[in-house]
This record gives sequence, C-alpha cells and structure tokens, in this order.
Amino acid sequence: MKRRNFITASLLGITGAAYGLASRSQAASNSVTPNPARPKIAPPPGPSTLIDRAKAAMAMHETSLLHTDRIGIADYSLHSAKERFHIVDLLNGTSQSFLVAHGKGSDLRHTGWLQEFSNVPGSEASSGGSYVISETYVGKHGTSRRLKGLDPSNNLAEARAIVIHGAWYAEQEMISSHGKLGRSQGCFAFSESDLAIILEQLGPGRLLYADKI
Repeated sequence: MKRRNFITASLLGITGAAYGLASRSQAASNSVTPNPARPKIAPPPGPSTLIDRAKAAMAMHETSLLHTDRIGIADYSLHSAKERFHIVDLLNGTSQSFLVAHGKGSDLRHTGWLQEFSNVPGSEASSGGSYVISETYVGKHGTSRRLKGLDPSNNLAEARAIVIHGAWYAEQEMISSHGKLGRSQGCFAFSESDLAIILEQLGPGRLLYADKI
C-alpha cells in the first residue's frame, strides 16, 4: 500500500492546497526551527472539520499546554489500514501522517473500524478528546510517553495507563497480511519504525486530539 503522507480533504473538509499541507518528505526537507513564541490560537466559530475541532480544543486548553506550535490529531473516522494519525505544524502548515492502532474495546469484532469511544476503566477502548502529552518512560512496550486527559471523555487516561507506545501489531506488515492493524488496550500504538519521529515531534506539553467525524 502506498503510504499517504498528507492530510486529505476527507479529513479536513478542505483542500490540501488551501491549508498549505506537504508530504512527510517535504516536511522533513523544509523543517524549520520552531518559533519560541507561542502562537495564539483563536477558536474558529462553530468548528465542524477535524482540524477546526483540534484547534478549538487547543484554544480551550491553552493554559495546560507548554507549546502550541504543533499538534497531533488521530482521525478515528478512518480504517486502521489508513494513515490516520497526523502531526500538523501550525507555524508552517506542513503535516506528517502515520498508522495508529485503536483499542480492542472500541472494535470488539476487530473490523478495523473504531465503533465507539469509552473512558471506562477495564474497557480497553480508545477515548476521544484532548490530551496533553507528558513525560517519557520505559515500560513493557519500551520507550513510551504518558498522556493526561483534559476532557470528561478521557479524564481517566492516566488511571487507565493510556499512553503513546510502539507495537508489533501497528506495523505496515499487518496490513499486508490481514488488511488492518491489530488492536491496543486503548493506547495510541504506532509502528516501531515511526515511534522515534512521533516522540521527537510531539514532546511533553503539546496537545494530542482524538476524534471521529
């Protein structure tokens, strides 16, 4: 499967050209040093697209964030075979897209589609909403990063140990063999080969937003 390295119009509800989005390779080659000044994010009126919702969430939770230059967006409207996790640079408009697994409890029949969110302990489901990315640690999945839920829909993320980590079942080979990724226990599980860049781009104090449209 050819990997799509941009946020599509179906995700944003706008054209890539209008937002100035670029491929992962373009983003890497045109990388810039983040502006130390935190850009002010004004909530758009009546957010409807996923990028609008994410920017509105950033504005709502700005006081909980250390950085507002970059945001991670999980578009769980898409099948797990699609690159549905996007890192958007709000300073230069570029983006990078990756595979990400969802929780078992959100897809009990393992269809590859997230059916529902849950914040219930023991549900092994993904939770929608805003997260502030926290500290790095080394656990059973190797290098990982903790998350703190900022909304009623995900405020038990810490107690449920919902984190960012790498996993064998989130590799491209799973799609080639099974047509979909495996499922996590509610965590944002990524390919081991993508994890380093995700951890580097989404450091502590930045926002991760998960939703479906």
